[in-house]
Amino acid sequence: MIRRNGLLPRLGYGAAGLAGLLLLMEAVPRLGLVDQRFLPPASEILATLAGQLRTAGLWLALGETMRGWAIGLALAFCAAVVTGVIIGIVPGLRALTNSTVEFLRPIPSVALVPLATLLYGPSLGSTLMLVVYASFWQVLIQVLYGVAAVDQVAFDTARSYGLSAWARVRHVVWPTALPYVMTGLRLAAAVAFILAVTAELVIGSPGLGAEIQVAQSSGAVPSVYALIVVAGLVGIAVNAAVRLLERRVLAWHPAVRSEVAA
Repeated sequence: MIRRNGLLPRLGYGAAGLAGLLLLMEAVPRLGLVDQRFLPPASEILATLAGQLRTAGLWLALGETMRGWAIGLALAFCAAVVTGVIIGIVPGLRALTNSTVEFLRPIPSVALVPLATLLYGPSLGSTLMLVVYASFWQVLIQVLYGVAAVDQVAFDTARSYGLSAWARVRHVVWPTALPYVMTGLRLAAAVAFILAVTAELVIGSPGLGAEIQVAQSSGAVPSVYALIVVAGLVGIAVNAAVRLLERRVLAWHPAVRSEVAA
């Protein structure tokens, strides 16, 4: 049974922190500490947000962003899991590919913006290129760690009993690597959303980022902040959803059981 005695205090502290931030954002421009042209009061931002939520344009833009996020994350996740398992279980392949992985992994995804623009222009393809590249490495590294953590004795025993390669992956490798895989998915989900909005903002692909750029170009400062708030709320929702999925998938894991019981 989940103990909830610590949940209400955490929610209370979170609500108090949010209220304090809103009060600060309301007071700073009204006291003249910051020009209201550049930072409108929180009440004006929230009023603009309420108006934006009633328009179809915002929801269409949000749908485009989430479509790029979901497709890119799915492609990166599937490719990284398959690649990581193969690299991890094939003898010598980890050492052979290590230098290539370490060379490509640190390259910032935004460095690919000129290439994405050249290949796909302001379209979904550009968003997918950046999202897939950034998310792939987050998952791949975790999968490699997970496969490396497999008990070699258990793996060799399964092979000596005649289990096929697929059966060894399914019954020996996968249960050990799954916690690492879910960690990679959690990290990749956040990175994918950031890159989706970044691609739209920089390249002009349809979505929230493009709406922010249009609002900024037209001088609609309250709308800029309102759209940023929407992006932040969606980011929180994405993280919460992936964490919930992680707890569901790893409900059998001792670490997750102890966390739920606490």
